[in-house]
Amino acid sequence: MRNLWRTDRRGLLKAGGTMLAGMALGPRLAWSADGDTLRLRAAADFQVLDPKGIIGELDDIIPRCTQVTLIRLGDMREGNETSNWGAEKIDWVDPQKIAFTLRDDLTWNNGFGPVTAEDVKFSFERIAGSDSAWAYQFEKLDKVEVIDQRSGIIHLKQPFKPFWVISLPYYGGHIVCKAAVEKAGGSYTTEIPAQCGPFLLEKWEQNQKVTLVANPDWKGPKPDFNKIEYFIVTDDQAALLAYEADAFDYTRIAVSAAKQVKANVPKGATLIEAQSTRYHWLTINIASPQLTDPRVRQAIQYAYDGDAVLQGAFDGLVPRSAGVVQPGTKFSREKNRIATRDVEKAKALLAEAGVSDLTLKLVALTDSTSQAIAQIVQANLAEAGITIEIQPTEDAAYWALGDKTAGDTYKTLELVLMNFAGGIDPTENLVWFRPDQIGVYNWSFFDSTEFEELYQKGSVEQDDAKRTEIFNRMEDLMEDSGGFIFICFEPQIALHDSNLKPVILADGHPNPTMFRKV
Repeated sequence: MRNLWRTDRRGLLKAGGTMLAGMALGPRLAWSADGDTLRLRAAADFQVLDPKGIIGELDDIIPRCTQVTLIRLGDMREGNETSNWGAEKIDWVDPQKIAFTLRDDLTWNNGFGPVTAEDVKFSFERIAGSDSAWAYQFEKLDKVEVIDQRSGIIHLKQPFKPFWVISLPYYGGHIVCKAAVEKAGGSYTTEIPAQCGPFLLEKWEQNQKVTLVANPDWKGPKPDFNKIEYFIVTDDQAALLAYEADAFDYTRIAVSAAKQVKANVPKGATLIEAQSTRYHWLTINIASPQLTDPRVRQAIQYAYDGDAVLQGAFDGLVPRSAGVVQPGTKFSREKNRIATRDVEKAKALLAEAGVSDLTLKLVALTDSTSQAIAQIVQANLAEAGITIEIQPTEDAAYWALGDKTAGDTYKTLELVLMNFAGGIDPTENLVWFRPDQIGVYNWSFFDSTEFEELYQKGSVEQDDAKRTEIFNRMEDLMEDSGGFIFICFEPQIALHDSNLKPVILADGHPNPTMFRKV
């Protein structure tokens, strides 16, 4: 996600006479004054709305409102249940075929006519095998066979159960209009050439606000609100203050604020505390000149104090993770190979490698959680004789650092704090560390043939016990490379008006089309 607008506590309070003054209407309201507008906070602005190029948060949330997927996911707190959405009928014919029939009331705006099976074929096949970050979702796709205007069959190369939750409900699964996209040149960024969803993108005030309005041509289930306003507030503390000033009806808040807010929940508000799929880890770049010796990387792993990070940055609300598969699930690894801190061992490894006076740069986003982790890691490694220089980096510059298409910076990264919104199936979290992700999202330069082979096996394996063995071995390989320190899965902490029922998807992002008044 890219964003250039930042607000800290002081700046937000100084801005009280501008952005928030018009919103702070006293004690918490049900929602906006007309009762028909849902006001939400986003942590960053959007960049690309084409499903082929979206990155996260608003990039995906807006298409949830303006496009359709064949099926959709329910709230992560209620088991991520799926239901038909753009499809009137959809089901497995056999382990390699999914038959679907579109609803007969789906219509593109801008005069592009009904949504067709040909649009589904175009949407999926344009991403499969492409350079899109979401190409992995359609790696097992063979083709989409068009039966008639509304019906088709999705053919897979191999049996792949996770296709149902990885590929169909969001991200690459958003259906686009073939005719409109081809007319736009084959792709688009911030202007959607044809929309078909409960809402239409009405206005974009860059780095400040996004407004969506009800689609008059939408014949599907009617949302409870006729307008959605997303306000871009990147700082969690600023967002909490804005919520208390009645600027939003729903916002995520910093983990560090959870206990304080829990002890004094704003009147008329409800606090959400839930396990999320967002995972944090420390990337150690294997290819960096100062980190090519595995003993140096292992020294960093031994010097890391997981307990200090969990207490200081996450208020002790979550356990340390043993990988990128969510703890407490049937697929999670039991523990890290290096599960206990050992500063003396770290010092010994550095001495054995002939390394002294080691100074490394640690890149971290500017949000409060990332900076808290960075400062604790800095103190941890200092005890082992490693000097860490923290490089706070805004979203726009941060995501370009590991991108090989943006220059050679990705080759010289040393340490990077990273976090991703995870998925339901373990393959969704493990996919980013495959060899073909080097220079994309694999910033550790982790290049393992065995890892890739295991990924392919785990994708098609039907037995859960065997899948668990596969995924655990993949996480062993990651840790053994010295390229990773697994931190935790971030808790989902949010505030919302008590007379509002939010729906939060597996990636931790809300689906505003499903929010309900209660």
